[in-house]
Amino acid sequence: MSGNTIMSTVAEATRTAPGAASRRTSLALSGAVRELDLKRGEFELAVQLGYVRTVPGETGGRRVTRAELDRVRGEEDFPDSLRKRVQVMGTRDGAALMGVSPARFTRFARLGLIVPVKWYVNRYQAVVWLYLAEELRQFATGEANAPLLAGRTPQGVRDQLDGGLDLRPRNWRGRHLGFRLRETDDLWAKAAVVASHLDPAQVEETVRDPYERAELYRLRPTQAVPGSPDSPAARIAARITTADDDDEIGWLRADLAQAVVEARRYRPAPGAPRAAGRSSRGREHPPGTADAGGSDLLTRHVRLLAPRELLTGRARAGALHARRHRSSRRNSPSWTTETSSRPSMS
Repeated sequence: MSGNTIMSTVAEATRTAPGAASRRTSLALSGAVRELDLKRGEFELAVQLGYVRTVPGETGGRRVTRAELDRVRGEEDFPDSLRKRVQVMGTRDGAALMGVSPARFTRFARLGLIVPVKWYVNRYQAVVWLYLAEELRQFATGEANAPLLAGRTPQGVRDQLDGGLDLRPRNWRGRHLGFRLRETDDLWAKAAVVASHLDPAQVEETVRDPYERAELYRLRPTQAVPGSPDSPAARIAARITTADDDDEIGWLRADLAQAVVEARRYRPAPGAPRAAGRSSRGREHPPGTADAGGSDLLTRHVRLLAPRELLTGRARAGALHARRHRSSRRNSPSWTTETSSRPSMS
């Protein structure tokens, strides 16, 4: 075979596989998990927390570049240092790490002082909340938190807990929303992330165009739970992922309305007519840029997290809201972690 023939063959192969170079310089997420010697859950958290950066794939999904893998592997004490940053703990282990009782630990979580990063439904249909060990260490060693670790719980706070206050679902939603918004550069997908935490009736009231709602539902992320859509676990998941506090719903609806405006400006939803005032001419930006509004939405999500200070106005409002729904919760699957008994108030 002549040299010219070999070069022609190489050139033809390059033309027929335009994505080959990209595949050589990046890996699918499954390949990155193996390269980094992590468990799947550890890798997912590392991506969500920004410890491992991903890029969009040419055919959809996310990928990890070789350069990023080299950067992560080049960190000191890899992979142990990375595993430590994504380590999660339940109530018992977290309480032991902080040197408090499981009941006190649960009170911290219900008050929003520590924020869950993951959860699952166990075989007893109880929600098990998981927390970042690194954040628990930081809380336990903070000088300002020393009185909380050993002193008696203030009476006002105990009244709120007695009233049913539990900020764990809301704080998880706020955190999860931030994770999801970072996973995509598509403005419609970002709007769908916001819509995923609202009841369908609230989405319909906020987004009137049926074509736009269809696009939101098409891109809507889901929470993976075992069992059928009508299973107890699925119903629990729906309760956790759907906002139920009035102020949280208000923030989400306002953010959804703004996100749809920004997405519509970038491109109309499939099938939606180009109505007057919806044209994106003169204001088109690639997805993910500040001018397109994606970063603004990511910044706005932080206000959905309940504040971490004790005895705040929002906490009191949350207690009143919880009290209104307390009777219905008594007949619902347990929110507690690894125990179904009411925690001690001491």
